[in-house]
Amino acid sequence: MSSIPLTLNLIEGSVSFSFSPQAARELKTATDKLMERLKAVAAKPTPSGGKITPQPPLEYCYTGEVFLEIFCNPNIWPTPFAAKVLLTVRNVNIRLTTEAELTRIIEDINQYLEQVG
Repeated sequence: MSSIPLTLNLIEGSVSFSFSPQAARELKTATDKLMERLKAVAAKPTPSGGKITPQPPLEYCYTGEVFLEIFCNPNIWPTPFAAKVLLTVRNVNIRLTTEAELTRIIEDINQYLEQVG
């Protein structure tokens, strides 16, 4: 376990907790895939009379000293930069559920990975 906590900046405030570098790399991979899905949705023009193929959502879960869950449906956001995620951080004493900007979460993960090497 890394001694450097992961800090996620929220729309108002932030939350910090113990997070492993391996879990951060897995979360980065998941958010990178989500960005690709969001770009695919944004790039597709609406076909006249046709159906758009829905992209699968991001459903990331991590269990360590805290439970972290991140959910995002890429089909409801017009661009990757407008996308928000539903974020839950909980342990036996507290539960925080809020919305966060996807781009800010990605920046926070990248910054954490730079710090832990």
